[in-house]
Amino acid sequence: MQSRLQFLGATDTVTGSRYLVESGGRRVLVDCGLFQGYKLLRNRNRLAFPVPPESIDAVLLTHAHLDHTGYLPALIRDGFTGPVYASAGTAELSSLLLPDSGYLLEEEAKFAGKRKSSRHENPLPLYTAEDAVASLDSFRPRDFDQEIDLGGGIRATFVPAGHILGAAQIRLDVGDCAVHFTGDLGRANDPLMNPPRALEAVDVLVSESTYGDRTHDPVDPETELGDVIRRVADRGGVVVIPAFAVGRSETLLLHLSRLRDRGEIPPIPVYLNSPMAINATEIYQRHPGEHRLSPTEFRSMYDLAKMVRSVDESKLLNLRGGPMIIISASGMLTGGRVLHHIVAYGSDPRNAIIVTGFQAGGTRGAALLRGEETLRIFGRDVPITAEVVEIGSLSAHADSDEVIEWMRGAPVAPRMTYLTHGEPQSSDALRLRVKHELGWNARVPEYLERIDPAAPD
Repeated sequence: MQSRLQFLGATDTVTGSRYLVESGGRRVLVDCGLFQGYKLLRNRNRLAFPVPPESIDAVLLTHAHLDHTGYLPALIRDGFTGPVYASAGTAELSSLLLPDSGYLLEEEAKFAGKRKSSRHENPLPLYTAEDAVASLDSFRPRDFDQEIDLGGGIRATFVPAGHILGAAQIRLDVGDCAVHFTGDLGRANDPLMNPPRALEAVDVLVSESTYGDRTHDPVDPETELGDVIRRVADRGGVVVIPAFAVGRSETLLLHLSRLRDRGEIPPIPVYLNSPMAINATEIYQRHPGEHRLSPTEFRSMYDLAKMVRSVDESKLLNLRGGPMIIISASGMLTGGRVLHHIVAYGSDPRNAIIVTGFQAGGTRGAALLRGEETLRIFGRDVPITAEVVEIGSLSAHADSDEVIEWMRGAPVAPRMTYLTHGEPQSSDALRLRVKHELGWNARVPEYLERIDPAAPD
């Protein structure tokens, strides 16, 4: 049976995950993510989808982060009418992330129109919050290990990936060929999530390579967090932590509550300023089988932080001053309430900004880590003199060593391994490790490249 796999995204960047599988007259899209970061990449979101949306029979989602789901409202608005299959956790988290994405896109368009910063007289959002809410009707949650018959000889199975709640690896059996997508792999010893399921025998592996050229700092993240917080609290400063609303916020609250319980940080106020993160934490409580937290630890996390829901409460934080800790989205400083906190506190050297996750090229978070002395926020240059601290050990992504060890557990080598979802240097570095250390065939595919997964290499 003739089959094709086309790489519609995540081939030269860590965002825009989209893979099209065709077999037996059926088209299945694995992930439907937004391109983020550099404007050259973001512009791809505005291009016509590479195939007509109405020609796609089903969408499968690995997890809820927007670089894997965020284009879905546009795909459905433009003609896709099939089911969207995802784990229950991914479906619940997407009901938070997608409408919020639509709202932020609308706000960005309004801001661009007001400041005349767009080449369009009346700039329009990629999609609206209404589009995003409408897209949720297409979700069809499925259990892990439940086989889904997609027709055309294609069968799909979700396999636990760790990383965040609901995150899945996806195994596609396309006729007699098994194609395995890692999605975003979690870590074997993640403090919050269970480890990713071991890799079974497959013909083709499509693996993420986010941290393909580096390993996480082995230092205990609680040690690093405690050091920064004590230092900033002693000088009366504010600790601002940009955090992804899903996954990272829960991990930070867990570490902070443990530090507080042991008396290793002072009892200064902690604010979780993200309604989405607050709601996501409640969803985590409904899926205890996917993570390591006990009910007691959840209560301790909730007791630690003051939950900030309203805009007025958020604004008051910018007037309060330190010492205090603010956790707020977004994790790459691409939008959200955290930008207002950076404007308020980023220009005071008594304060600190803690960067806790991967920062895609072209984002403000990446600029911070490069040592930029100003950030462009709300149309003006904001000086950054606050202490900037990167804590890489808080990442929810498997690093290079961890991905290699996960691959090493496979009973047989895949016929071909494709490295995607990474910056070019990361993907190529992991390709070399896979070839030299495991002896596997490995390639970094090109944007829009098509391959026959069943063909001998």
